[in-house]
Amino acid sequence: MAAFLTSPALAAPGISHGFFTREGGVSTGIYASLNGGRGSDDDPTAVTENRRRMTAALGVAEGQLATPHQIHSAIAVHATEPWALGAAPQADSVVTATPGLAIGIATADCGPILFADARNRVIGAAHAGWKGALHGVLDETVHAMEKLGARRGSIHAALGPCIRQSSYEVGPEFLAAFRASDYANERFFRSSENPGKSLFDLGGYIRHRLTALDLAAVDDLDLDTYSDDARFFSYRRTTHRSEADYGRLIAAIALG
Repeated sequence: MAAFLTSPALAAPGISHGFFTREGGVSTGIYASLNGGRGSDDDPTAVTENRRRMTAALGVAEGQLATPHQIHSAIAVHATEPWALGAAPQADSVVTATPGLAIGIATADCGPILFADARNRVIGAAHAGWKGALHGVLDETVHAMEKLGARRGSIHAALGPCIRQSSYEVGPEFLAAFRASDYANERFFRSSENPGKSLFDLGGYIRHRLTALDLAAVDDLDLDTYSDDARFFSYRRTTHRSEADYGRLIAAIALG
C-alpha cells in the first residue's frame, strides 16, 4: 500500500490528500520503492503502477492524477483532466475545482504545498524550491484558486516534507539573492561551519510567504527529506552520494 502523510489543516469532508513517502511501491534499486517521477530514469511501468497506487489511496480513478512539467517557476495552471504523458504544461502549481481529479506535484527536497478551500470546493498543489518560493509560486497558486471561486480567508495550506535548515548549506550568492528581494530575508539564514557558507531555512521561508497571504490556516509537517533516507527521496543526498539518479515524492490532493 502506498504510504502517505496527512495534515490536520486539510482534513475536511469531500477532500482527500497525501504527502506520499517512498514506501509502498514497486520500484527497485535507488528508486525503491514508491517513485512517482515520470522524469526519472526508472522503469516507466513501475512509475505507472506507483502512481496507480497513489490514486487508489486518494480514492480517485486510475490515471486521474494531473502533474505538471516542473521548471522551478512561479507559474500556476488550471487542470480539468489529466495531461497525457509528455503533454503536461510547464508550471510549478496546479489548481482545480473538478471533482474526481487529483492534482499533484513532485519533489525531492523542494517544498510540497497542498491547498484546500473546502467551503468553495477549490484545491491547489505547489512545488516551491527556493526559486519558486522567492519568485511567488505560492502567491500565484492562491490567485489561481481565487479565479475558480476560492476565498483566501477560507484556504488552508500545508507544507509537507522538504529539506530543512540543518541539511541545506548554500553559498554567498544565494544569500545575496534573498537580500536583494528583501533584506529582512537574512533571518532565514544562519552561519555554517564552513567559511562563507550559510544554512537556509526553506521551510521557514515558505511558512513566511504563506502567512503573508492571510490564509485561514498554515500547517507545516516539519520533516526533513535529506536526513530521513528510509521515508524520503532527496536530490541533495543523492548528489552527495554520487548516485546516478533519484526518485520523486508526490504530494497530491483531490475533491470527492
